[in-house]
Amino acid sequence: MSDILGRGVPSSIEGYGRAKPFAGALQVVGPISRAATVVRCASPGVPKTLPSVRAALDACELRDGATISFHHHLRNGDRVLNLVLSEIAAKGLKDITVAASALFPVHAPLVDHIQREVVSGLAASTIYGPLADAVSRGQLAKPVLMSTHGGRARCIESGALHIDVAFVAAPTADEYGNLNGVNGRAACGPLGYAAPDVQYADRVVAITDNLVPYPATPIEISQDCVDFIVAVDSIGDPEQIVSGTTRLTSDPLGLQIAEMAARIIEASGLLNEGFSFQTGAGGVSLAAATYLRDIMIRRKVQGSFASGGITGGIVQMFDVGLFRALLDVQAFDLEAVASYRRSPAHHGMSASMYANPHNRGCVVNQLDAVILGAAEIDVAFNVNVTTGNGGMILGGSGGHADTAAGSKLTLITTQLTAGRVPKIVDRVKTLTTPGESVDAVVTEAGVAVNPRRTDLLDRLKCANVPLVSIECLRDAAARKAGPPNAVAVEDNRIVAVVEYRDGTVIDVVRAVPKVSTAKTWREDESPDRG
Repeated sequence: MSDILGRGVPSSIEGYGRAKPFAGALQVVGPISRAATVVRCASPGVPKTLPSVRAALDACELRDGATISFHHHLRNGDRVLNLVLSEIAAKGLKDITVAASALFPVHAPLVDHIQREVVSGLAASTIYGPLADAVSRGQLAKPVLMSTHGGRARCIESGALHIDVAFVAAPTADEYGNLNGVNGRAACGPLGYAAPDVQYADRVVAITDNLVPYPATPIEISQDCVDFIVAVDSIGDPEQIVSGTTRLTSDPLGLQIAEMAARIIEASGLLNEGFSFQTGAGGVSLAAATYLRDIMIRRKVQGSFASGGITGGIVQMFDVGLFRALLDVQAFDLEAVASYRRSPAHHGMSASMYANPHNRGCVVNQLDAVILGAAEIDVAFNVNVTTGNGGMILGGSGGHADTAAGSKLTLITTQLTAGRVPKIVDRVKTLTTPGESVDAVVTEAGVAVNPRRTDLLDRLKCANVPLVSIECLRDAAARKAGPPNAVAVEDNRIVAVVEYRDGTVIDVVRAVPKVSTAKTWREDESPDRG
């Protein structure tokens, strides 16, 4: 089966099934159907609280081969997934598929569960840390399903990803299942990535360390979506919401690139009253937002909204009146959590409202500009944020492909190299975001504009932006990196299937050798995903 890079994605993949090939970023779809849901009706007077996670597993009648889900709003501070899997292992269950919105280094115990055959499948938008290394080396029985954030919501709503039990880390809950993320010692902000799970799972278990009297307010996930509630000592550490990818860069080259990205937005013709914006959580993107703030103040522009995972920097722009509203699917730091708690115009949104292409209109479709990062970009403007140079998984799309498809202007910010590895290449190792949805690449050596965007090219010329071809950037990156390091040939086995946001297969990841010098994941080098 032909794919966009011409490497031939298999028409059928063991452990995944039939693969529908990617056919373009903006394929028009007709009416779609959503999955029917199973609801077990609650009776008056019957309590929904249970004494333990083990009791919840029994009440949900969890069996071998089940699919369970988790959200990632506590990011690397999450304790719920490990707690639940520990109880599942103790119960002797096998062949479990873990469908999480994202998986972090804190979830390294999953590696042991994989080796013991407790877990045989994974589905996630991004995977980091030791678990990503284990998957890359072929330790999982079935290929990981790697979706976008919007694609994951679509997959759940369509029934392609059926969840038997959704486990929701709830910073606050009452005894009947009303939940929110703004109160409690583990407050993490919006619970947008859990929204599709609680709507479509057969069973929903809320796990909380802040059980309050009924009704818990504000209500973000309501009681009619929750079967059981379990109180535990701790669901996680909110201090770990902030990671190496959610800190402003201080690197001079990074700041240079960030300033140029803001200049491009100003020159694009989009920075007018009602401007809408999203940036990823990478250091360069966060710095670009600060430069953009200064431009908006100088030009006296008030934007309509900023969206995505919201950071403290975006909150500061909102607080001084540069945006009328924030549309937030997850908080990237505690400043964003506090803003969501106090401000009525800081709105939460579900993952589906954020980025699902198969609904009546998602927020990314309303974006004017988005700034994203990359592990690699090739001369066709294709972007890789899934694997590193040696083929090791270093993350995944998250909202990268979603925002790039929806936004009027998509900027990829990157330095030419990472160490001795060039980041502008002939062909990306793994395709995450197709070049047709990327408008320009911004580096310390100049800006390359996608030839599709002749209008943008003309505007940037008039603004004296230093323009170069993408081929020139590739050559400059190769010179700066020096002779390439030898990369071990990968195993032919497919360890991950990369789905585009519409459910088509855009690429696959193949195993690296079990003994390999391929570089493993480092949090501070993870590319920016939105």
